Amino acid sequence: MDPPDIHVLAEASVPSPRVKPAPQTSSIHTQFSYSPSGDGTDENLLILLHGLGDTNVPFARLGRSLKLPQTATLALRAPDLVPFLYEQAFQWYPSFDQLGDLIERPDPSPALNLLKNVLSYLTSECEWPPHRIHLFGFAQGGSVAAEACLRWWRRELELSSQSRMTSKETPVRPLGSLVTISGPLLSYPTLSKPCETPVLVFRRPRELKNGALDAFRKGFSRVKDVERAGEGMPRASLREEWQPILEFWSEVLGWRPGDGLYEVTTGTSS
Repeated sequence: MDPPDIHVLAEASVPSPRVKPAPQTSSIHTQFSYSPSGDGTDENLLILLHGLGDTNVPFARLGRSLKLPQTATLALRAPDLVPFLYEQAFQWYPSFDQLGDLIERPDPSPALNLLKNVLSYLTSECEWPPHRIHLFGFAQGGSVAAEACLRWWRRELELSSQSRMTSKETPVRPLGSLVTISGPLLSYPTLSKPCETPVLVFRRPRELKNGALDAFRKGFSRVKDVERAGEGMPRASLREEWQPILEFWSEVLGWRPGDGLYEVTTGTSS
């Protein structure tokens, strides 16, 4: 057998800067917490969305504690206070009627408009490539993250379709990934082509059964379903709860080689 050929490739040119501009409060119209990557390379951005009745503060701590390589974190606070409560508790969209009962079919438009503007700002002014932006949301925040992914994808399909009428076709750019914890879609997707953003659905027993999972598989081309006993967010003390999420991120997060490094590949000689 002939020895394998070894191909040494110089680092490919990367259009986005290694250290991204920090988002400015004047451009994101809600409270947020941003932390650049601890290793000095902002290759990925993890956006964290909290659940109903919470704030961005604990999710900012969570993002930092994960210590994902080459990953900055951005924890957003939902824009609206939960009514009837005398504490800092926020909701992504109106969730209760005048009697204090949960709205069965809520309208997430306020949150989706906020996320649309945030994503537009991050991909333009802060120079984040869409495929390096990853969403993580819990409960209501997971639903908003999932719907935001689909809205982004739908707009990308529209732009690509419009560009076919010109001499230069625009590629469709999916977001990097989505992890939703106990957060179903709020709509049943109708798309000309399923969204290519990889998805991990983490759920507890009796959550997101039947039609809820079908909706994800209708809207996204790659969906991984993980069920674990218990309730609420994955617990930091239980490795088996975080393990599938960390493995998923290991598959979808990008990696930028260091300066002067080379990629070594092998192959058979012709």
